Amino acid sequence: MAKLWQKDHTLDSLMEEFTVGNDYLLDQELVLSDCLASTAHARGLHKIGILTKSELDALEQGLREIIALKLEDKFEIKAKDEDCHTAIEGFLTRRTGEAGKKIHTGRSRNDQVQTALRLWMREFAVNLTAETGRLSAALLSFARTHEFVPMPGRTHTQVAMPSSVGLWAAAYAEELYDEAQRLYQLTWTLDQSPLGSAASYGVPLPLDRTFTAAQMGFTRVQNNVLYANNSRGKYEAMLLDSCDYITLTLSKMAQDLIFFTLPEFGYFSLPVELTTGSSIMPQKKNPDGLELVRSRSVTVTACSFRVKNTIRSLVSGYNRDFQDTKEPLLSGCRMTMGIVRIMSRMVAGLEVHADRLAAACTPELYATDRVLERLDAGSSFRDVYKDVGLHLDQVALMDPVATIRARTSEGTTGNLGLDDDELSVRLLLEGCSDVSVAWDDAYENLSGRKGLHLVSL
Repeated sequence: MAKLWQKDHTLDSLMEEFTVGNDYLLDQELVLSDCLASTAHARGLHKIGILTKSELDALEQGLREIIALKLEDKFEIKAKDEDCHTAIEGFLTRRTGEAGKKIHTGRSRNDQVQTALRLWMREFAVNLTAETGRLSAALLSFARTHEFVPMPGRTHTQVAMPSSVGLWAAAYAEELYDEAQRLYQLTWTLDQSPLGSAASYGVPLPLDRTFTAAQMGFTRVQNNVLYANNSRGKYEAMLLDSCDYITLTLSKMAQDLIFFTLPEFGYFSLPVELTTGSSIMPQKKNPDGLELVRSRSVTVTACSFRVKNTIRSLVSGYNRDFQDTKEPLLSGCRMTMGIVRIMSRMVAGLEVHADRLAAACTPELYATDRVLERLDAGSSFRDVYKDVGLHLDQVALMDPVATIRARTSEGTTGNLGLDDDELSVRLLLEGCSDVSVAWDDAYENLSGRKGLHLVSL
């Protein structure tokens, strides 16, 4: 099929290679989304009399055939197609004749791409929210199991005050919950349909944008057609920013685990099946997965910056620069999902060595506790602090479990508030499930298939 924009000249081959790039390869991820959006658009065209019922039926059948091919990895997108959108229209034209030539009526490739991306992004956001929520839940379970296992707390990497494995794990659980909740809230922004905005300025046809939005399970239309275009790249950046916060947290957690599983510490052991060997040293069990979590979190940050810097100085309306936001979006999202999943595996198999942790609770850990103990005698904090600091060799070992149980303020080692944390995570996961069910119903109505998922990551 000719390119969607083809007129009366042949494109220079170097120009074609330069402008297409690897977009046609990336678009395999968007085939299902585009088929659903195209079905909704075709129904909208039928609603206003552009398509006959028989033409609509033929197009829907053709789109369902593409979905079936895609699910079997048999739908081909060639470089000459430029992207999945041309490939899909070409397939429909070959299958349905004139009906295939009509399906692009009233839309630009711009709002077509936008709509497919929006469907994909909102589903990915909910999927990642759920994955992150499940990791948070796993950490809370880990915290409950090891709630009163003592652990040296550290500042500046040095031994500081009594802490616990429960506090350490629950800290990351709460942090990930907050980031998952932030991502979940973003789905409200993503859940608006740009279809019908065309190339930023709408078209002189009575398109029922609310109807097509509802067909795809969107809660609403993205109203202003120019803003619908101008949000391209911006919404991708918002999603990648949420990914960035999650991977930032997991990078720190990975560093903790690398540190605490060193033989010199031996607080934890990683699951052996998640460690790798050395080509020269037969004894090695390396934390390569954790090291790659650190490095790949940087790539997620770079993807977010790349998108924002691409759109930063663009004039309003469509610009081809938007094409170059797709690769960092998909790459950053794929990397984030991989990081969350591998860290979930790490937590599931993490072994705690309570004896090594207790042995690490050496006398200096209790210096501050000794200061606070002596305040009961009426002394001032600063005087006692100075005296203890000058006589650290006299600080005696304390019962490590008793000291962490004695901290009863909200959120401390003796009062972690795990019940409330678990309830929050459970409600978040239920919200993700409810949203997914609503979208499943819309997808089934458009595709005739139960359980169709648009995101393969």
